[in-house]
Parts: sequence; C-alpha cells; structure tokens
Amino acid sequence: MPELPEVETVRRGLEKKLNNFIIKKVEVCRDSTVAFPTNKEEFIKGLRNSLIYKWDRRGKYLIAELKEGQNENTQFPLENSKNKGFLVVHLRMTGYFKFMDNSTPPCKHTRIRFFDENNNELRYIDVRSFGQMWWIKQGLSPNKIIKGLGSLGPEPFSKDFDTKYLKKVISKRTKSIKAILLDQTIVAGIGNIYADESLYNAGILPFREAQTIRMNEIVKLRESIVTVLEKSIGSGGTTFSDFRDLEGDNGNFGLHTNVYRRTGKECHKCGNLIERQKITGRSTHWCPKCQK
Repeated sequence: MPELPEVETVRRGLEKKLNNFIIKKVEVCRDSTVAFPTNKEEFIKGLRNSLIYKWDRRGKYLIAELKEGQNENTQFPLENSKNKGFLVVHLRMTGYFKFMDNSTPPCKHTRIRFFDENNNELRYIDVRSFGQMWWIKQGLSPNKIIKGLGSLGPEPFSKDFDTKYLKKVISKRTKSIKAILLDQTIVAGIGNIYADESLYNAGILPFREAQTIRMNEIVKLRESIVTVLEKSIGSGGTTFSDFRDLEGDNGNFGLHTNVYRRTGKECHKCGNLIERQKITGRSTHWCPKCQK
C-alpha cells in the first residue's frame, strides 16, 4: 500500500501537472470506487465544472480543494471563487493516477476518468480495486464523512508529533512498537516499509513492548521516522509496490532500504543477516545485532 512518501509524491505531481484543471466530464468505470455519495450520478454532477484548486495530503489520503470553475471568462487565480467542497482519494493497495493529453482507450483497470475542456484526462487506475473516492460537498466535513480520515493521529512532520507526545502514547502500551507505528490513530501515514526502516535507523527491535522504550530511544525513534520519510519523499517513494507517480514511474527509495525485503542479506552496518517474522500479520524485517 502506498504510504506517506508515495502519497506525498503523488500530491506534488498532481499539484504540478493539474494547473487550472477544470473538470468538464467525469466517467465512472467502476461504481464501487465511489464511496460517497452513494449515488454515482450525484458524484459526477457534484464534480462537473469544478476547478481542482489545491491538493493537500492527510496521512495516506489525498484531498483536493474544489472551486467553482464553470465561468469561462473567470480570471485565474480563483482564490475568491465559490467553494465546491472536496474530492478525497485513498489509493489503498494498487491505485494510481495517470495524466494523459491524448485520447486513448482506457485499460481494463481504469476506474474513474476526469476530463477538462481540452479533453486532457486524469485517469485513475486500480488493479485490485480497493481504492476509493469521496466527493464532499461544501458545508459537510470530510473528517465526519470519512471515519478513517477523522481518526488520524498527528502528521510525522507536524509540531504535534514530538517526543513528549510519543512518550505519552507508548508509555503504558504492551503492544509491540511496530504495531504502534502502524496504528494510524497514533501517527498518520506510516506503513510497513517505513516502520521497519525507522526502527532499524533507531536501533530498536520491532517486537519490543512499546512501554519498554526508554526516553533516549524515543528521541532517536522520532528523529529516525522524520529522516527516513524525508529521504523517501526525496527519492519519489518506494519501488516495492504497485505504486506509480503521475508520470507512471516507480520511486527509487526501495534501492536504499536497509532491512525491508532484505531477508537473508547482509546488514549494511554489521554484516549480520537480516531476519524476517510476522508481527500483527505484517512481514517485519530487522537486524538482530544492530537493533536491541
């Protein structure tokens, strides 16, 4: 599943590519991709003539702020234009966007197509079809409509995600520290890859009980999370999934992982072999010597 760095990479690509993109036509190829409203015709009608004004990210969710864009004589920018709500997207396992400036037939995994007046297309493709979209009209709260969005913990790069907060949320928990990092209500956006890499960078065994993590380790863990995520964003995400950016390319972070998907290979630091075991149903990778 795309994690924070992959979703942030997509957000930046959408923001750069869809400059003044006004949705003139929406084609829903798979009804189940539309999570809200339940009526796909209402989804289509709500998005039609909407300017995709700004893209934000919250955890693994993409959030497009929409403005009224039906007046052809309207001058850009449209800061003062009427708000038309939000388009929210969760890519799940295999979802990705592709921008196309030439008309080509959709592949069998195409789920939703957005067209502007010049017939440029933003195509949403999802092999496993777990991804979802919501059109939240003006006046409704995305956090209330989308349960997962409303329950997210702080962003790893935010001032709220500090050592004081991290100590508070793990100090009395008996769950593994790996399970804690995967809990989106505790910290938003971290998944399997970056939990493993952050714990390796901090020198902490993934199956240690969270309450056993000492304060000096908490400081290092927070720093490691931020560092690992920043490096991955700089590399355009990871290559270990079906993730594609807007141009259809994989990310490069997978080339630089220390433990993830390196079972049986030598640790870059000590030379010991990387081990693998499942924790809360997720494959977990670590170095038995470098992590304590």
